[in-house]
Amino acid sequence: MKSYYQNKICLVTGAASGIGKAVSELLLALGTKVICADMNEEALQNIYSSHENAYPHKLNVTDYLAFQTLIEAVVTKHQKLDFLFNIAGITVAGEAIDLSIEHWRKVLSVDLDGVINGSTLAYKQMVKQSSGHIINLSSIQGLVPLPMEAPYVTAKYGVVGLSQALRVEGTDLGVRVSVVCPGYVKTSIFTESEMVSLDREKHLKSLEQYEKSGITSEGCAEAILKGAFKNKAIIPVTTPAKILWYLNRLAPNFLLTLLRKDLTKARLCR
Repeated sequence: MKSYYQNKICLVTGAASGIGKAVSELLLALGTKVICADMNEEALQNIYSSHENAYPHKLNVTDYLAFQTLIEAVVTKHQKLDFLFNIAGITVAGEAIDLSIEHWRKVLSVDLDGVINGSTLAYKQMVKQSSGHIINLSSIQGLVPLPMEAPYVTAKYGVVGLSQALRVEGTDLGVRVSVVCPGYVKTSIFTESEMVSLDREKHLKSLEQYEKSGITSEGCAEAILKGAFKNKAIIPVTTPAKILWYLNRLAPNFLLTLLRKDLTKARLCR
């Protein structure tokens, strides 16, 4: 696997924390040259200033022109872009009835529009060079409609569809596309995300059952890089995510019944 990434040029969004940080650090350990992009410029400098092959860059993924400028700069400096990892993401927890249109736009702009920006720009460059691999971070919520995060589910389903469409079109043009669908990953997204009409303490306690079967950011990063190395179309991460995915394909009505029961429990956190 090391030879697949060694000396390659890679761009990672969301590189200042969580999965994006873990993916960036693992790539650097494998000898990859990594453009580490994130909104948090200070964190980027603190994390990557000592890495010879790390290139920290402030980026708002929702800004198409800024994303375009960055990719053009990468290609000008390195003559190519081998990998794009679209990792940046946010969420807002709460029932749809309580969410404003601003909540929807906030999540969709980062989690879907941001991935569209990066994917389409990288895809055009990779078609030109007849090589490259785009890896988009979705979620098990891009395969299974878990309750209380409808905007996030909507965005992540979109990321799965986008990734599979680009994979079909890109295969004969030399471009690989994979989408990652993790289950519970132990990051700050759950503790720091905005919650609407929910008791934060109760809601976090309700997630403890998922945390027990969760995975660290580092473990998730390893699974992502292994899945991309094998050129998997969909990379499910964690056993519960795989089970939910299969169950949704085999018995969707039964799964929806189970999810409604979970929603009943979640409503106790209001």
